[in-house]
Amino acid sequence: MNVEIITVGDEILIGQIIDTNSAYIAEQLNLTGFSVYQKTSVSDNRKHIIENIDRAFTTSDIIIITGGLGPTSDDITKQVLAEYFGASSMVIHEPSLEIIKSLMHRLNIPLSETNIQQAELPDCCIPILNRNGTAPAMWFERNGKVLVAMPGVPFEMKAILKDVIPMLGKYFKLNNVYHKTLLTYGIPESMLAEQIKTWENNLPAYLHLAYLPNPESGVRLRLSAYNADDKDLMIKEIDSLFNDLRKILKTAVYGENNDNLALSAGKLLQQKAATLATAESCTGGRIATMITANAGSSKYFAGSVIAYSNAVKTNMLGVNIGDIERYGAVSEQVVRQMAQGVRIALNSDYAVATSGIAGPDGGTAEKPVGSVWIAAATPRKVVAQKYILSTLRDVNISRASAIALNMLRLELLNEE
Repeated sequence: MNVEIITVGDEILIGQIIDTNSAYIAEQLNLTGFSVYQKTSVSDNRKHIIENIDRAFTTSDIIIITGGLGPTSDDITKQVLAEYFGASSMVIHEPSLEIIKSLMHRLNIPLSETNIQQAELPDCCIPILNRNGTAPAMWFERNGKVLVAMPGVPFEMKAILKDVIPMLGKYFKLNNVYHKTLLTYGIPESMLAEQIKTWENNLPAYLHLAYLPNPESGVRLRLSAYNADDKDLMIKEIDSLFNDLRKILKTAVYGENNDNLALSAGKLLQQKAATLATAESCTGGRIATMITANAGSSKYFAGSVIAYSNAVKTNMLGVNIGDIERYGAVSEQVVRQMAQGVRIALNSDYAVATSGIAGPDGGTAEKPVGSVWIAAATPRKVVAQKYILSTLRDVNISRASAIALNMLRLELLNEE
């Protein structure tokens, strides 16, 4: 089944916000067996919306729209869809109205006429509850095809999509599809391809391998199977193939599917009943953010010191001021002391530390922008490594944070 995703909103077209909705929808649909044919972004303009719906219905069986369902005058999607599908009237959907009333009450906001109008839907649609916001979703059918309109607020859309996908699965016959992803870090894509060439060449014809590199998460290896007769057998075969791949890549593999480096390190810390602290200079708290984004991290994460200034490095982490003056803040001597200092200060078993020149300014011939020292302290030793990353500030912060977590992960594995 072909799907077109249409995002509505001038704010997307002028670059005011980044469209993450279509990426998430495409991923979830693909996992279920639907094929995304095209993604389109359109303005808050009646003619533009209608033209693209007409075109999408000629190529796709399903159209999913996000955006333009809000309460303001520029949110016209609901009215356009009512016109397009020939609604005779707009009617209050009482279950949605009750959700809106409850939400306004929780937020201590008076219920307004505008809020009530959010629950008014075209009489030709099937309403889908939005339990996290004021704009219900709508399901329309035409000539065996379906259009679903959802709000553009990402967390609202994601919750509604969990209801929409099963509805689509009942309406359309789906092909068997299965994806599994193995996550690697520390091996460049070209080198990785060379290492697994024999394994890849021996893959069954019905399996497709994709390399998905990312500077923060490493290279993801995704195996995909489509239209297999026996899905259970297909899953077992992919699991077996990935077990073989783990033997080839060894510690370069840190997880699968939706795992991340921080979660992988966290699992190892929990296995050891150990705790972690971070001392961050150039990464400015990014490592701590990556760790605490995972539920349950309070079991092993003690805390972080963002030691951006030299005064914090010396006063809170015990870094020798003479070493800073002699070697500079971005040095092996300083980052080792930062890691050990935060481990002691926060009474943790392990620690990681970063000190570098994120850019775009501050570089020298000896220490150019992108120079980063990273250290990991364990109960037995401290290891440190220098990296020259890039000239882009955010890339440097992201990569340094990922490298630090991977360094920690490898030290945890080495001590098993």
